[in-house]
Amino acid sequence: MRHRCYKCYRPESLCFCEAIPRIVNRTSVLILQHIGERSHAFNTARIVQQALGNCQLIVGHNQQLGLHQLPIGPKSGLLYPAADAPTLGDLSPTERPEQLIIIDGTWHQAKTIVRDVPQLQKLPCYRLAPASPGQYRIRLEPDAQSLSTLEATVAALRALEPETDGWDQLLAAFNTMVENQLEHLAHHAVARTRKPRQTRHRNLPFTLLQDSQRLVVAYGEATPSRRGNSNFSALPVNWVAQRLGAGDRFSCCLRQDEPLSVTALQHMRLSVDDFDAAVTADNFRERWRQFLRPHDVLIVYHQRTWQLLRQIDAAPECYVVLKSVFGNWQSGIQSMESLLETEGLAIPPRAGQNRADHRLDMAVAMVKHLRAHYAHLPEN
Repeated sequence: MRHRCYKCYRPESLCFCEAIPRIVNRTSVLILQHIGERSHAFNTARIVQQALGNCQLIVGHNQQLGLHQLPIGPKSGLLYPAADAPTLGDLSPTERPEQLIIIDGTWHQAKTIVRDVPQLQKLPCYRLAPASPGQYRIRLEPDAQSLSTLEATVAALRALEPETDGWDQLLAAFNTMVENQLEHLAHHAVARTRKPRQTRHRNLPFTLLQDSQRLVVAYGEATPSRRGNSNFSALPVNWVAQRLGAGDRFSCCLRQDEPLSVTALQHMRLSVDDFDAAVTADNFRERWRQFLRPHDVLIVYHQRTWQLLRQIDAAPECYVVLKSVFGNWQSGIQSMESLLETEGLAIPPRAGQNRADHRLDMAVAMVKHLRAHYAHLPEN
């Protein structure tokens, strides 16, 4: 059992607390941390709290954060890239917030916290304009311009109070942590090549051991939820699938009752033109049933993906949820990207794909890995 530092949560051999400066910041910082990030070994909000003299960290589920009165002052702002949010660096001294609210979590977690915490919805939003890509290379970020919580906090406070000392030292401590971890991982990767890997026994569902010509991996984008609509049920927007054995691909956009917002299209990496050939739910069911054979097994990453098909009466009875399969031995995994990394798989390149196609490629890679590595079945 390795001894840990309970300030930075790193093993004592990788502790970097002595490198973290103590900064007297003028702007009050309130970090709202999604509870899923609390125990992550590489979470940087703890470093920010340790460094800043004027900082408070609150951890909780969305519902907890929404029900309690948060310590938000009168001249506060939310660091969040809303469509109309001005850049912090463009604010005059009189326009700058006295308190900055920062959300610590994945992009999905951040969006749901803003959605579920009424106090945040009343705040003005501010954004950053990063001059260079983030350096958080030990955790997967959504894109090259994404920043860790520490990097985002430093960039925001540097714009609000450039006269304050310590920002470079804090980034240097952060880079020390990243470099030490990468060096540590590289050392252990070399060590692992010196002895054969012992394959662990896994209890795989029998349905995953079928002939690969019968396995169809699928992913679907859903209509965005509508605030205040308790009767809302998500419907498929963009549905893609691949037959594992032959590699045949299915792709279809469905007509929407209301046009999707610019934000939703950007998230899905789609354009309005992609819906020129969109089909009705009836046409989709016909095309989908032509692709999906009677004895096929549908494989989806999340239960909600299968439920999208159920909403339009197109869901097969036989299906497998990958998240449940991996959940038996990979607890704490929050995303497909994290799962691929944990299993030592490379994330397929995006190469201009829309989000559904890219996530389908990741799911296909997972299924092939399960069959080849844990079931010892050769792929057809």
